[in-house]
Amino acid sequence: MHAISFIQDLAVIMLVACVVTILFHRFKQPVVLGYIVAGFIIGPHTPPFGLIHDEDTIKTLAELGVIFLMFCLGLEFSLGKLFKVGATAFIAAFLEIVLMIWIGYEIGRWFDWNTMDSLFLGAILAISSTTIIVKALNDLKMKNQRFAQLIFGVLIVEDILGIGIIALLSSIALSGSVSSGEVFSTVGKLSLFMIVALVVGILLVPRLLAYVARFESNEMLLITVLGLCFGFCLLVVKLEYSTVLGAFLIGAIMAESRQLLKIERLIEPVRDLFSAIFFVAIGLMIDPAILLDYAWPIAMITVAVVLGKMLSCGLGAFIAGNDGRTSLRVGMGLSQIGEFSFIIAALGMTLQVTSDFLYPVAVAVSVMTTLLTPYLIRAADPLSLKLAAVMPGRLARVFGLYGEWLRSIQPRGEGALLASMIRRILLQVGVNLALVVAIFLAGAFFAVPIADYLGSWVNEPGWHKALIWGGALLVSLPFLIAAYRKLKALSMLLAEMGVKAEVAGRHTQRVRRVIAEVIPIVSLLVLFLLLSALSASILPTSELLVLIAVVAAAVAAVLWRWFVRVHTRMQVALLETLEHKSDSAGH
Repeated sequence: MHAISFIQDLAVIMLVACVVTILFHRFKQPVVLGYIVAGFIIGPHTPPFGLIHDEDTIKTLAELGVIFLMFCLGLEFSLGKLFKVGATAFIAAFLEIVLMIWIGYEIGRWFDWNTMDSLFLGAILAISSTTIIVKALNDLKMKNQRFAQLIFGVLIVEDILGIGIIALLSSIALSGSVSSGEVFSTVGKLSLFMIVALVVGILLVPRLLAYVARFESNEMLLITVLGLCFGFCLLVVKLEYSTVLGAFLIGAIMAESRQLLKIERLIEPVRDLFSAIFFVAIGLMIDPAILLDYAWPIAMITVAVVLGKMLSCGLGAFIAGNDGRTSLRVGMGLSQIGEFSFIIAALGMTLQVTSDFLYPVAVAVSVMTTLLTPYLIRAADPLSLKLAAVMPGRLARVFGLYGEWLRSIQPRGEGALLASMIRRILLQVGVNLALVVAIFLAGAFFAVPIADYLGSWVNEPGWHKALIWGGALLVSLPFLIAAYRKLKALSMLLAEMGVKAEVAGRHTQRVRRVIAEVIPIVSLLVLFLLLSALSASILPTSELLVLIAVVAAAVAAVLWRWFVRVHTRMQVALLETLEHKSDSAGH
């Protein structure tokens, strides 16, 4: 009977969604809104009777919809795109998120909502809707214009910061409070996990997918993709992060494979099915009585979203050096909330820290801002012309001088090349050190089962710690040696730039040599102090630590060239994967 009831519910959802979305398509409105309206029509709050009987199963399927939405968002993400979007995306996204969280929190407190409701409202307002913006720009045939490319860059950065917001909110909800130390700790651990997951994943997953693709079976490839997606989500949950993070990351990893277009084509119908159920499930939760009771907050929040995002994103784009017209178009294009906001609102309900009214309010604001999006994008050009006409001449000159100053301070020629080299070296050092820290944290995390395993050979707990810590150090040696070599190259570059012959005279080469040797050694000493603090639970006694250091130094001296070769192969494999992705994207 349960199976029949579920099939009946699924039939009702799909048939009503089909009819409503056809109508929305005819009236040129986003299909996402059609799904929400369909859910509202068949929901328990809509008279004369409820058409859905097994809401719990529908909610479970809706959670799968969230996973597929975030997975497909990850597939559209690209590390190459992230590096190309430039300062505009980072500044605009950061300004937008900080300002909108503050505005949302203040609005919540003004309406006397509790702290968690206000905080979650701020987070709900912070992230714009990728789905709705892409649809609107496609419909308006503006997808290839420069302001649209800047908007896509902002959305990429927003997605990354949004994942961080979800992790922070989960931590705050579970602990009931927030401190600056806790925020930095959460962000640090999240960043470390994302770096390690992306590097290791990009080394392994595209090769696995390439192997499966050789069989030329769409079924095998789809099952492999789904298995990796759900398996990685499970791993992330075990590490006490959300499935949202797992789905996004595994999508971003698969985005670097040569099979990306095929994966997108195969996963699209599965995503459409479950994301439709997700948006219908949102509609099921809309209570007209709540919307009437909260009509004034909904109206106020809608105005705050449009004006707040227009100001923050537009200002961010202008600060990064874009002209006023482009900046205004970026701000007005991002003035809505959507699927990420629903995920954050659902998180509050799942953790049982937000009130029942917050979800319907978020949906109502999303509907209002979604309807306004195409009109705002169209109005950006006329509004920018009107603003330019009424702007005082002195203010216009100040803005013009600011743009000229920004262009003048950008490095050119040899300076730009040096800046690019330094950025690349720092990135490589950062990735290697992140992998080292992750290895030691993994050793500390799995210390108990490893110690139990070692117990049959060694009874002394102190030796258990020494073997675990020493093992982590030996595994880390290729990355430590690579970091040392990169730091030495950076030190030599800085020494050449910083120590001038006219100042140091005949001691120039000696001073440069000292700087080139000292900086890497000091950096590694600082790293070892950090590793000792992070792995305090498995840190052996000072005597055993000296013994480990001697053994590690001997192993490094003997196998130095082999470690360099191993790391070089890994680096080449990583770069080949990324370059093949960009080549295939270019074709």
